[in-house]
Amino acid sequence: MTLRQLESFLAVARARSFRKAAATLALSQPALSQQIKDLEQEVALPLFDRLGRTTRLTEAGRLLEEHAQRIFAMVQGAQQALGELRGLERGMLVLGGSTTPGLYLLPWLLGRFKARHPKIDVALRIANTREIEERVRAGEVDLGMVGGHLADFKETCVEASLVDRIVLIVPPRHRWAGRRTVAPEQLKEECLLTREEGSATRRVAEAALERAGIRLTACLELGHTEAIKQGVRAGLGVALVSQHAVRNEVASGQLRALGLRGLPIERHFHVIRHEARALGPSARAFLEFLQRDRPLGRLGRLSRQPRPAGGKSA
Repeated sequence: MTLRQLESFLAVARARSFRKAAATLALSQPALSQQIKDLEQEVALPLFDRLGRTTRLTEAGRLLEEHAQRIFAMVQGAQQALGELRGLERGMLVLGGSTTPGLYLLPWLLGRFKARHPKIDVALRIANTREIEERVRAGEVDLGMVGGHLADFKETCVEASLVDRIVLIVPPRHRWAGRRTVAPEQLKEECLLTREEGSATRRVAEAALERAGIRLTACLELGHTEAIKQGVRAGLGVALVSQHAVRNEVASGQLRALGLRGLPIERHFHVIRHEARALGPSARAFLEFLQRDRPLGRLGRLSRQPRPAGGKSA
């Protein structure tokens, strides 16, 4: 039983005439009659009583007419839903964000995206970089924004990147509070508060310091950026964090942000996806929003990342 057969059946049922139905469908009458014959053979019951020039539905025909109408209503509903999805009149977007972009960038971005596409439902999952990459790999999120990209996740590719800067934060009464920079080796004089293993912020900061010949040991490990900020405010030590994570505290004077002299520490927030999975319309719309509308103009530079040879990300 095919949709074309059911379409022909309904045309005859409405017109009560094979000739009129054939004209409506732009078919020859023999071709229409063959489709009805094939359908009657499929259901093993006669669907029409042919009484001279009069065509009437049999009991089986009336029953099939009821179901066929529901089937075409469902087909029309599916076509309409898909059209709405293409036109972004509906949709679902599941984003993953590592801690820093998830807490301090993505909510801001999603507010602007929802203003543009109010009928797309959005869910945001926040975890550290490694966990978000695992969720992208498993297909649990459509897109992920992470602080740095782990080379062992070969199934993911980078779609765009935002430059981020790591700054040293100290409490406002700290002896360095009035400075703009400090020498990197001076960090050995302080208790350094760090994130947990798996944090891209920690990995990037440690790698930059090691390249400068400085190896630091964490004085206190805290599992969340907010805990680190509170620890610095309380005088427990100093910390290296994203500039985006402390924008409000620096503006209000609760914390001071300094640079490391001669050692700028930068990293990228990468927007990643699984390279083997097709993006839905909602995810594509979010990427276009980032790449074309440039909502991060005052926060940093967002650019399309070229893919390395073979389509794999580095």
